[in-house]
Amino acid sequence: MPRIRDVWINWFEGEENGYNICPFHEWNSEDRIEVLDQAEIVKVTEELFDYIENRLEDLPDDLLNEIFQKSTLRKKMTRITLDYCFVMYDGNRVLAVDTLGYKTPIRKSCLTPKHERIVKEMMEVDRSDCFDVIETPAPKEYHILSPHPCYMTGLTRKERQLKQLLFMALDQLYTSGESAEIRYWFTEWDPSKYEEIQQNIDKEVIWQQLYEEVKLGWSPAHYELCKKMIKGQPFFEKLWNMQHEEEVR
Repeated sequence: MPRIRDVWINWFEGEENGYNICPFHEWNSEDRIEVLDQAEIVKVTEELFDYIENRLEDLPDDLLNEIFQKSTLRKKMTRITLDYCFVMYDGNRVLAVDTLGYKTPIRKSCLTPKHERIVKEMMEVDRSDCFDVIETPAPKEYHILSPHPCYMTGLTRKERQLKQLLFMALDQLYTSGESAEIRYWFTEWDPSKYEEIQQNIDKEVIWQQLYEEVKLGWSPAHYELCKKMIKGQPFFEKLWNMQHEEEVR
């Protein structure tokens, strides 16, 4: 198997959706950049690439056996051997993966454009076997706290993070809010529907209608709704402030 050296890595941990693994142009100064002294490169099918990028499920045993302790991380003047770390390539896309010693792809990172190009050039002439999924996985289920990629398409890193925060607030509203509170927030979102909203007293129906209206895209209206809904909630406010502190830096 080919290997690549001196690779810049920006791990995103515990992510089960590829849209949260930020590409190089979205890395910021607060991210913790590490360097892989060397990393094993494996060729995978598009199906296995999607499986690893968008799930937190066990990797194929043959893949784990092939890359066991073949990649190292550089820390200051020392090298740390990583049990299951590798860079995968499906003929088009490139992604670094580390399991932290487990069997699941816990940490994932895009590469810099330079290192992506190097991987592609190396693998175009490589004749190694291509790893594949053992069996076709069940369709992935998305929900409000793990949104479908179509709801995040075209958004910046900050917009994606704020939208996920808005979804968290909406989920809490559904769980603990009363019909009157949901109608209030719907009116905040779209004052023109005040009369229509007041006539609907079914909590489930009105919440679903609000969710359907806010789930696509990102706009100043989304921003303002999120800002208002999280006010006075310490955990949500902390997440909100973290996004704006990064912007200032």
